[in-house]
Amino acid sequence: MKTAVGTFLLLLVINGVVSVEWKHSAVLDNNFLVLWTPDEKDVTFEIQVKTLGYVGLGFTKDDGRAGADMVIGWVDNNGQVHLQDRHVKDASRDPQMDSSQDYRLLLGYENKTHTVLRFSRRYDTCDPRDLKITNDTMQVVWQYHVEEPVSAAGILPDHGAVRGSRPLYLVQRDAQPRRNSRNQETDPPLKIWDILNKQVRLPMGQDTLLWCRVLRMPSINQKHHVVKYEPVIQPGSHEYLHHMTLYECRGDQAELESAAETTGGVCYVPDKPTFQCNTIAATWSLGSEGFNYPPEAGYALNPYAGPRYYMLETHYTNPQLDAFISDSSGLRLLYTDRLRGHDAGILSVGIDPNWRHIIPPGQPEVVSEGHCIADCTGQTIPNSGINMFAVIMHTHQLGRKVRLRQIRASEELPPIAADTNYDPNYQEYRRLQRPVKVYPGDHLVTECTYSSESRTAITLGGLGTREETCLVSVLYYPRIELSLCYSLPSLPTVLHSLGIQKLIQASSPVMIQEPPNLKGMTLEERLVSYDWESNFQSFQEATRSGTFKPLCGSSKGALPGTENLEVHYPRILRPYEEASVPCAKKPLRNKLSMLLSEDGDIGAPVDPDSDESNAVERGQLVRSKVSRSSDAGPTAGSSCGRTVSAAVILAAVTVVAGAAFR
Repeated sequence: MKTAVGTFLLLLVINGVVSVEWKHSAVLDNNFLVLWTPDEKDVTFEIQVKTLGYVGLGFTKDDGRAGADMVIGWVDNNGQVHLQDRHVKDASRDPQMDSSQDYRLLLGYENKTHTVLRFSRRYDTCDPRDLKITNDTMQVVWQYHVEEPVSAAGILPDHGAVRGSRPLYLVQRDAQPRRNSRNQETDPPLKIWDILNKQVRLPMGQDTLLWCRVLRMPSINQKHHVVKYEPVIQPGSHEYLHHMTLYECRGDQAELESAAETTGGVCYVPDKPTFQCNTIAATWSLGSEGFNYPPEAGYALNPYAGPRYYMLETHYTNPQLDAFISDSSGLRLLYTDRLRGHDAGILSVGIDPNWRHIIPPGQPEVVSEGHCIADCTGQTIPNSGINMFAVIMHTHQLGRKVRLRQIRASEELPPIAADTNYDPNYQEYRRLQRPVKVYPGDHLVTECTYSSESRTAITLGGLGTREETCLVSVLYYPRIELSLCYSLPSLPTVLHSLGIQKLIQASSPVMIQEPPNLKGMTLEERLVSYDWESNFQSFQEATRSGTFKPLCGSSKGALPGTENLEVHYPRILRPYEEASVPCAKKPLRNKLSMLLSEDGDIGAPVDPDSDESNAVERGQLVRSKVSRSSDAGPTAGSSCGRTVSAAVILAAVTVVAGAAFR
């Protein structure tokens, strides 16, 4: 334990010690825990790292360190806490000092094993070196070392640093429900329904497997609400799981009961019985940790009015064709007979997985759109509307941006959800900052932007990993009779986008009849040989200006009157334009910042006279597990990064120079 030399000021807040209610946490590696709480204008972090050297946390929109915005900190041999706002100019170089120090130290200490730092920063610091924290997927980067810088100049030790990165939602990630001693005592224990596969063997010669298992609902004699669900992943299977979706099943009860007696089989095999399982009850995708329903809603398990059978669809991926792999993963639903105010539902909006969804190769951006038309919402949504409170976005390997758009009476409203830095390997639920109302007659559009630069051939829509999809699953309440709301480009639109005027009827393979220069060519040959580089722009325009076929489904099948529709893109008279808020740059915070050049490339300490370096705190033990409420003792700043008023602080000089404290 390091010691502090000098006078120790004991800070007491009249209303009690300063604490933080942590909303989110993530274990970045076995030695690095980060906790954070977003506020209106800023976000507070605490990092707990098993090292007595320096530690660092940063953010980037890439999967590497180049261009990263980082904060580096350590506790020196005199007990002085250092926190430095830095940036990474080049992946081969250490983070360099920023000319503007925009991270605010709230707490820092060491114990025998860990270094702990708490700090805050604004979402937008107005510093071009700092990455703006948004609702997009952020790549979080971290590094730490067993040694600390040898001087306050902050020159980092050569070699030996541990580094890593992973995607995270920092603003709209789902949060654990808040608990207190009162509701912990009165809430009954949750019941558990584990929906697991049984030793599914992955085929040795295929990189993708869709496995379906039908299960019977738990034996209950009254309505319950599912309030939470989470993945149950067999050790060693995580890399083979792409997504798991639980569907409600309806239809012949005897056939469903017979299927429930088996351990499942390959999904959607021709000439085998298919069940009407198309309403999503729960879904998990790569990177997700599950979902907690808000206090006002839950998913209903009803033995009298609801489905009694469910189907777990598991998408396995095995790109390396590893041999002798079997899996028993699944989902865990936690439910209670203490009912919430509303039954929640899941509405899927996107593109039907079909070959008509075409993504040309070699393009930095290809935009595809799936529509939920006004006729579908008009038939099913009550006049009082529904409340959308969370989404999960889903593409396969090429997805880069996803947004769910809302159009009402020819006016486009702000997106319900959007991610301009989407990562296909991190498909976590994101809770909306506030529920969004959707009314009958609203038109919804799931817009997916792909990067196909890595592909030399077209990519078609489908269920396989090398195929593509475009889907947003929305959680909402109260539940309505609409479970999927898809669209698909009409055949005339697809043919027009490929320069085809007419096909030969009932030919196999499908042959082109007109125009004359394409006569005798098969449709497949046209798809493969088409000059996408020259015709890409006209292809995109034809896709948007043509017609599409809506697919609106409920637990009872297609909505009446929508089966044979072909509709155009909705008319938008007032498009949505995101307001541009000017950034008010604050003055440089300390003397050091003024000495650094705009492109400051030196390591240097925080000014010892600044409020950052005075916010030194000693704690006791770093919690070994994730803590949802961190009472770290008195600090020089509140949990939201505001300065504690002098009117509420009493200072007592009680410690003599040279005394050690913990």
